[in-house]
Amino acid sequence: MNLIPANEPTFRESVDLMFNRAVALMDLPPGLEEKIRVCNATYTVRFGVRLRGQIKTFTGYRSVHSEHMEPVKGGIRFAMSVNQDEVEALAALMTYKCALVEAPFGGSKGGLRIDPREYDEHELELITRRFAYELIKRDMINPAQNVPAPDMGTGEREMAWISDQYARMNTTDINARACVTGKPLNGGGISGRVEATGRGVQYALREFFRHPEDVKAAGLSGSLDGKRVIVQGLGNVGYHAAKFLQDEDGCRVIGIIERDGALFNENGINVDAVRDWIVKHDGITGFPDAAHTANGAKVLEQECDILIPAALEGVINLTNADNIKAPLIIEAANGPITAGADEILRDKGTVIIPDMFANAGGVTVSYFEWVKNLSHIRFGRMQRRQEESRHELIVQELERLSNHLGDQWSMTPDFKSKYLRGADELELVRSGLDDTMRIAYQSMREVWHGRGDVSDLRTAAYIVSIGKVAASYRAKGL
Repeated sequence: MNLIPANEPTFRESVDLMFNRAVALMDLPPGLEEKIRVCNATYTVRFGVRLRGQIKTFTGYRSVHSEHMEPVKGGIRFAMSVNQDEVEALAALMTYKCALVEAPFGGSKGGLRIDPREYDEHELELITRRFAYELIKRDMINPAQNVPAPDMGTGEREMAWISDQYARMNTTDINARACVTGKPLNGGGISGRVEATGRGVQYALREFFRHPEDVKAAGLSGSLDGKRVIVQGLGNVGYHAAKFLQDEDGCRVIGIIERDGALFNENGINVDAVRDWIVKHDGITGFPDAAHTANGAKVLEQECDILIPAALEGVINLTNADNIKAPLIIEAANGPITAGADEILRDKGTVIIPDMFANAGGVTVSYFEWVKNLSHIRFGRMQRRQEESRHELIVQELERLSNHLGDQWSMTPDFKSKYLRGADELELVRSGLDDTMRIAYQSMREVWHGRGDVSDLRTAAYIVSIGKVAASYRAKGL
């Protein structure tokens, strides 16, 4: 992958630049603008864990960007690239993301500088629990104050360890399970959380394609059906986004870019087959049904309809922005396009669906999980059967009508089974996520098309979200 060139702003500077571009078009008092921009607090923790006969010291961070609403929310990533600047930039992005999709949280983010692949499961558990302990005792993990979630290098397993660690340290907190989201289902999690960010990317694209004016702005036409897609990063987010678009929307995934190069096949690549191959062979090299190229970054520049960067920050930067041919880019990762590249692409007329909106599926479903934990009941438990029995009444009437009319009219064969099924938790979660992504997109496009001084969706997203944060601060009397 391309490293970000030296003359390019850092990820944090990129977020600040984009913030400034939006704020310049808003009418905020300077003091409030500064209050929203700055990061409230960052805790750095250094702790030792006895591993393999010696004590090893680790460095971790938890940054709180804005407490205009509490608790604050944001993932914890395990990666060697973690540093204070990156964590603070991601925390800022979380503030704007939560405001945009109307999840009632402030923004936060955490990170531990570690390569999780270097440790076995038992060692990782010791490290994770010790990191959680350091954060919990400082109230940096707490259902009412700060609620982490999975991010790069972490998943359900790590969240279960953190949740258990919190419960051990707070034995009388009845809401202990709400201290973290992204937990496994049998540990207080929610159906549909693992795939949530990828599902959100799908719903974002579906909503984009419902607006012919927006599709035309990207130089495209028609629906998602048949669109050629290139995905960079087949991790949790990239895999689910690509799979859903391929299986449910008729998209053709023609390129997949991974750590060890890229696969390309104009006729389409089976996403599940590639995923299985990666699990077995720890990479895509040798995958039989597509051409492999060692220089993965080059495939970013291939012709396609939709480009989905779903892995790292800064993969599209000043070195390659000129060569990107995709007319529509949806940022499934955080900050995959640098501020410099963003400008080049905008000048070319590329439409970018920004990260702050595009990958908000994760935090949206995390919000549902947090609510579920606080209410101590799964969604659908109270109303599902009542819904079914009400539907049953209508079906019985229709059956009576069908018998009465004989050959003249009868119900469509699978209508009864479809109509009689009450929504379970997964369906309710998907419905809530779809609704959230639609409303958030509409609020952005209103600004995009309604204001002459806003030419792109990213600026529109910042304007909408900063406006909501400012309104929260004003309501508090700040």
